[in-house]
Amino acid sequence: MKFVSWNVNGLRACLKKGFAESMLGLDADFICLQETKMERGQAEADLPGYHEFWNSADKKGYSGTAIFARREPLSVFYGMDLDKHDHEGRLITLEYPDFFLVDCYTPNAQDGLARIGYRMEWEDDLLSYLKGLDKAKPVVYCGDLNVAHEEIDLKNPKTNRGNAGFSDEERGAMTRLLSSGFTDTFRLLHPEETGAYSWWSYRFHAREKNAGWRIDYFIVSDRLGAQVAEAAIHPDILGSDHCPVSLILK
Repeated sequence: MKFVSWNVNGLRACLKKGFAESMLGLDADFICLQETKMERGQAEADLPGYHEFWNSADKKGYSGTAIFARREPLSVFYGMDLDKHDHEGRLITLEYPDFFLVDCYTPNAQDGLARIGYRMEWEDDLLSYLKGLDKAKPVVYCGDLNVAHEEIDLKNPKTNRGNAGFSDEERGAMTRLLSSGFTDTFRLLHPEETGAYSWWSYRFHAREKNAGWRIDYFIVSDRLGAQVAEAAIHPDILGSDHCPVSLILK
C-alpha cells in the first residue's frame, strides 16, 4: 500500500500548478492533504477512482484536511470529538480492517509562540486519541505536524531554537509521541540523512538553497515498523511551500 501526504497550502491554487498530474504520477492508494483552505465542491481535483473525505474549518478559506482513498473505509471520524479542537478541520480518521489512517494538520504555535498553550493542549489530546486507536489496531498517522523534531530536521537549528516549530515544548511533544509506541518512518529508514526537508519559506530563495525544515511526517505504530518498505520526500514536486512525503507498507 502506498500513502502520500501533502500540505497543499490552498488546494484551489495548487490545482492550477499540476496537482492532479503530480498525484496521479505518484499512484498512491491514499492521498492525505492538509491546509486545503476550501470546502468540498468549491473546486474539483481530477482524481478518478478515489473516494473523497473532507474536513473543512468553520472559518472560510482556513486550514482544512482531505483524504482521497481508493479503498472504501469501514468508518470515518472527523476531529477528536473534543469541541475545543474540532472547529478548524484539522483531523480525519479512516478505519480499515487492519489499521486506522489519521490525516492531521497540527496547529501552528505562531510567532512568539503566541499559541503554544493551545498547541500543547492539542498535543496532549491528540496523543491520547492516537493511543486509544492504537489499542484497537495499528495506526498510520501523517500530515503537517508543524515541528522539526531534531536538529538534523532543519537547516538552521541554532538560529531557530525556541521559534515556532522548533521550540522545546513542541519537540518534547514529538519525543513523547515517539516514546509511546510510534515510529517516525523516515528516520527509521534514513536515520542519518541530512538536507531532507519538506517545507521551505517563500522568502530568501529558501527552496533554491534547500534551507528548509522537515515538518511533514508518516508516523506508524511500532508494530508496523517491519512493514515499512519505503519512506520518501519528494522535493521535485512543486505547487506549494511544502512538498509531498510518501510511505509504502508491505
